[in-house]
Amino acid sequence: MSNQGWQDFLAADDVADWVVLHGGAMAVFRVGSLVEAVRLAEAVASVVGLDGAGALMTIGDDQLTVRLTRDIWQLEQRHLDLARAVSAAVRAHGGVADRARAQEVQLAIAGQPDTVDAGFWRAVLGYAGVADDNAVDPLGHGSTVWMQDLDPAKPLRHAMHVDVSVAREQVQERLAAALAAGGRIVDDSNAPAGWTLTDRAGNRVCICAWPDGSGHPAAAEPESSRPNEDRQT
Repeated sequence: MSNQGWQDFLAADDVADWVVLHGGAMAVFRVGSLVEAVRLAEAVASVVGLDGAGALMTIGDDQLTVRLTRDIWQLEQRHLDLARAVSAAVRAHGGVADRARAQEVQLAIAGQPDTVDAGFWRAVLGYAGVADDNAVDPLGHGSTVWMQDLDPAKPLRHAMHVDVSVAREQVQERLAAALAAGGRIVDDSNAPAGWTLTDRAGNRVCICAWPDGSGHPAAAEPESSRPNEDRQT
């Protein structure tokens, strides 16, 4: 597991269409209709090297979503070439990238190291494992489940929380919307990379500009999203 792949992706040229989220590189392309989305998907599927590379495409009435990986740690140099080729194919067919639509919702299930049980969650949800500490929906519809280790010396306060990963330029708007809807910030120590909020019942959610904002000033990695981080949720 290395940071190099996704950090190189963020630093690269000619990949402005793409947002690097918890699951890796994603792009959303707007089109005029479902028929156009299907045609665009066919063109993207014809990009050399994409077939069999583990990519996932989702077709909607007015958009095509392309995910190059299902885990940030899977990003490699070859994904840069694929991203550029996909963007070129999309432009040739009239699609328009929309970074504001890109997001990923992840469920973080916390526990002491000796109680973390990714196998159980894969079995009960019908998910597959991409890494030792996660479970992903093979259909690409459901949220990824991440198993978060807690510090054994600290008591468990919250067993689960939600991580919402968005494009760096969208995080302030998402935060404002959450606060306007009644949310409350309980931890801003990682801002502007991420904020932890609660609803009125005390349920927690982290809104994250990480990892997409990591190559930009003051956008450090939020603790709630760090693999194998020993902390309370």
